[in-house]
Amino acid sequence: MTANTWTIGQLARRFALARGTLLYYDSIGLLTPSGRTGSNYRLYSTADVERLAKIRHYRAAGLPLEAIDRLLRREEEGLRGVLEQRLFAINQEIQQLRDQQSLILRLLTADGATLADPVVTKALWVAMLRAAGLDDVGMGRWHREFERLAPEAHQTFLASLGIEQAEITAIRAWSSQTDQAEMA
Repeated sequence: MTANTWTIGQLARRFALARGTLLYYDSIGLLTPSGRTGSNYRLYSTADVERLAKIRHYRAAGLPLEAIDRLLRREEEGLRGVLEQRLFAINQEIQQLRDQQSLILRLLTADGATLADPVVTKALWVAMLRAAGLDDVGMGRWHREFERLAPEAHQTFLASLGIEQAEITAIRAWSSQTDQAEMA
């Protein structure tokens, strides 16, 4: 072991991975150590560490190991396409979760069930904004700023109120148009 090599234990600690994960990566050819000691212990080079950093980065983006392996073999060619596919899949998952959230809120409302944590509905939220002194103009400003500063959070928040997707789309479009009109 030199200053520029790491054992499997050192690499596992450095990246907060289980040793078994690195052994698995080796078994599938995703991260093969560059060398071995005289006692046949795995040694990882600086290039191996950089490769593992990329693997971790791509895993954090939700890419499967097979896609990561393909990317690392021809990184410049396919990164954009693979990431676009992952983004599309994430958007589908988010929409499915929003649909489930909306259905659960409707079921809870229809059933008259109560939750341990109270659900804030559109009606309750509007009532709170009015009680805080916001009129229609103030509420419009609130939506515009939310849309401008955090559009995905705005979408998520509106969905959490149990608002149907068509109405959410209309609110967000109105918020964006109004914001653009004021900027002109």
